[in-house]
Amino acid sequence: MFFAAASIPLSPIRNNPAGISASDSLLLLRFTLSSSLISPRNLKCCLFKSSTMRIPKKPVSLCLALFSAPPELTSFSYSRIRFASSAILGQPDRSHSPGKRKGIHTVGGNQLRASYSMEKSHETVVGDNKSSTHLLHMGSCHGGQEPCVWSSPGGGCEINLGKHIFCNRSLNMKNIVAVGFDMDYTLAQYKPETFESLAYEGTVRKLVFDLGYPRELLDWTFDWKYMVRGLVLDKKRGNILKMDRHKYVKVAYHGFKELSKEDKVGIYGNTLLRDSFDEPDYALIDTLFSLAEAYLFAQLVDFKDNNPGKVPKGVDYAVIYKDVRAAVDLCHRDGTLKQMVAKDPSRYINKDTSIVPMLKMLRDSRRSTFLVTNSLWDYTNIVMNFLCESRTLDGSRKCNFDWLQYFDVVITGSAKPGFFHDGNRANLFEVEHESGMLINTDNGSPMAQVGSSSPAFSLKGTDKACRVFQGGSVGHLHKLLSIESSAQVLYVGDHIYGDILRSKKVLGWRTMLVVPELEREVELLWELRDTRKQLRLLRNERDLIEDKMHHLKWSLKFEDISAEGKQQLSSEYKALESQRDQVRFSHQDAQRKCHQKFHKTWGQLMKTGYQNSRFAHQVERFACLYTSQVSNLSLYSPDKYYRPSEDYMPHEFDIIPL
Repeated sequence: MFFAAASIPLSPIRNNPAGISASDSLLLLRFTLSSSLISPRNLKCCLFKSSTMRIPKKPVSLCLALFSAPPELTSFSYSRIRFASSAILGQPDRSHSPGKRKGIHTVGGNQLRASYSMEKSHETVVGDNKSSTHLLHMGSCHGGQEPCVWSSPGGGCEINLGKHIFCNRSLNMKNIVAVGFDMDYTLAQYKPETFESLAYEGTVRKLVFDLGYPRELLDWTFDWKYMVRGLVLDKKRGNILKMDRHKYVKVAYHGFKELSKEDKVGIYGNTLLRDSFDEPDYALIDTLFSLAEAYLFAQLVDFKDNNPGKVPKGVDYAVIYKDVRAAVDLCHRDGTLKQMVAKDPSRYINKDTSIVPMLKMLRDSRRSTFLVTNSLWDYTNIVMNFLCESRTLDGSRKCNFDWLQYFDVVITGSAKPGFFHDGNRANLFEVEHESGMLINTDNGSPMAQVGSSSPAFSLKGTDKACRVFQGGSVGHLHKLLSIESSAQVLYVGDHIYGDILRSKKVLGWRTMLVVPELEREVELLWELRDTRKQLRLLRNERDLIEDKMHHLKWSLKFEDISAEGKQQLSSEYKALESQRDQVRFSHQDAQRKCHQKFHKTWGQLMKTGYQNSRFAHQVERFACLYTSQVSNLSLYSPDKYYRPSEDYMPHEFDIIPL
């Protein structure tokens, strides 16, 4: 993220004759900068350290968001300046806030002790992820700079397209009283090059040492970039599929061998009844946690095909998938993965310095915040300490509980998606922070222990800002937060099934899906916008040529034409046929290259050919909002009214200018 700052004298706003509201009063100053006004040596990095906004009489530093300039202009001659007062930014009035929340400062906590180590380490070079120079960058989540959030003095600027929050259904944040978060792959974004490799290696070891697979599997390597979300595994046939929103298979591989069009049609297209492509015969890769197991499944399919003597008789593709799932479950049950992450969180989790400012902003806006995760308390505490920078002065990773000040309720071991079923009768236990001991509750209320006439919690203090629980159901959560209507809750998660579909479909919660791959995808869409226009033109040209060919063919078949006329029409038909083949080849080649820009094998995440992918269809159906990172919420007003773009049907595209 790059910003330039210029010193410009401003005076306090004394009058507001137009009655401009705080939410609408973003002053935009457009002007052309000359090299005499700003020189590169006077440029400063825009870092926001103040929690309040002032408009002083003395010169102040303002963000100049640098756009790409026309060639004839210098890099500093085409810019914008945005500036706003504290009233314009809508800074919360702390005099009406419910009081300063006190953090919990007890020290200690269970530490996971890792005794498991991998024999081999797998290193992968991260691919080049270039951002378009045409996009404006705002906010810093990495690199040690302070985050640029909406509530900071420089908030309200243009937002990088890759960090936009996209809206499927209107959502007025003023109606939201509680905002909840998942932890894994939502608040905690794992690094695929290290975490997924760790998951892969752990699964292979379980297959070899616990399930009896050949030791040569230990020499296999993992390409963490190969698999993508939205794929479907055909357990019976050993195929990996990508389909469109109508569930038509467009891309298919058997192991790592691509299936021909004829094979795809023969297997999935010539049936009297449409296949649902759901469990139990299919497995959906709808979470980033599943990428490693999908890759290993493809490897084992090839291994079975190429080494029939090394696979026991009766072990088919479905059994192989079942074994892979069992190995993954073993890794999670014995703590293999989480122990390694707990030893060195920075190796496996991306640091996002915008998370704490985002949570502070939501709480300052008088909203409740909660955390619902399937991870247990000991691991949750370690990860949240890392994300919220709750470290000791010497930099050690000794955990404390300061991060709890950013939440009202934390529920660990929630067993989602079952947690979202109102009929769930799971018991709710309160967690003692330091020991991790579980204490019985009566639906969240303290219970008297046996032999005592009053509740006897060992928890320190009864006025703490946040209570931690394990288990329970959504009914318990609603009671703890005094939720009157499910539409008052916004829940943010990464799992289309475990987090979004169930909370939306069963409860009616408002939902936001985190799709980390989206940031690169939208930036590529921006870079390839001219290519995509050219593809549309080629497709239209191909349609026009084919229409002419159909007309000539019809004339040759049904019209009374002389022999000379037929010869002329036949020549025209052959010329059009040659022209069509050239255009078709150019179109198919350009389309293939365009899709490979997104992913060499699977193409664009949200598209399959010209149709939305099945994954995109699920996002559209169940996610009210979707974005690339949870901290993108910090770039928007906590009272924002999110509105979707207008829906267009095919008959409108050529009529309504887009």
